[in-house]
Amino acid sequence: MTDEKNAVFRKIFKGRQSRTGAGLTVGIRMRHPLIVGNWKMHNTVSESVSLVNRLKGLLSDGNCREIAVCPPFTALESVKHALPKRILLGAQNMHYETSGAFTGEISAGMLKDMGCTFVILGHSERRQIFGESVSLVGKKVSAALDANLTPILCVGETDEERSSDKTFKVIEEQLRGGLSGVEGTQAAGIVVAYEPVWAIGTGRTASPDDAQESHVFIRNILADLFGADTAKNVRILYGGSVKPENAKELMSQKDIDGALVGGAALKAESFAAIANY
Repeated sequence: MTDEKNAVFRKIFKGRQSRTGAGLTVGIRMRHPLIVGNWKMHNTVSESVSLVNRLKGLLSDGNCREIAVCPPFTALESVKHALPKRILLGAQNMHYETSGAFTGEISAGMLKDMGCTFVILGHSERRQIFGESVSLVGKKVSAALDANLTPILCVGETDEERSSDKTFKVIEEQLRGGLSGVEGTQAAGIVVAYEPVWAIGTGRTASPDDAQESHVFIRNILADLFGADTAKNVRILYGGSVKPENAKELMSQKDIDGALVGGAALKAESFAAIANY
């Protein structure tokens, strides 16, 4: 671990020890695993329903984990009616206002009315392509919680930031900013997804050890913000070229509580293999 990473860890540990009396190191598996498929801008309505119908028969019975899919807005209604009870519905984005003159936007209340349980917020594609700031993402997280939606807050570094040894600095900024409006009583209702940007859609995946190190760092920040008891119950997912071939090894890490799956979620067979890891 570099000097910069050590310094960041020391700062977090010092602050948390003053509040909780002890540092939080690695997690104990007390959290229900969650596997989420992010379909991004793929699949028409009929293609989305077909994908769900294929997926139904491929999931193992008695699977002790939650499974969710996040189709495009246009397919939410049809997918909702096609989903079996064991698969939950999520959306890929939302606006932080409840209503208003925001052409092309969707509110948290609309998603909740549609039957959504989850909403992905702060994905790197939203940050990089559409210029979403840390403060904007934070407003969305708060609005989702206010509407009783579970936000999946995405954090992660670019290849350049990783090469410059800024991974932890970036994660901390995105995490603290994204949760700045979250009250302590709401914190247990969030999900965090660590998605190193350099691994999304590239075929490159963080090693299980590297991913675990980042997940421990995230959990320690959560403990600093909300206390160790809350932090140990927040689910932290890994995302970034998750495939059937690497899912089991990643999920075996103590602080990796599931996966946010991109490309592999577009095929029923590969997504089911990940969910059945």
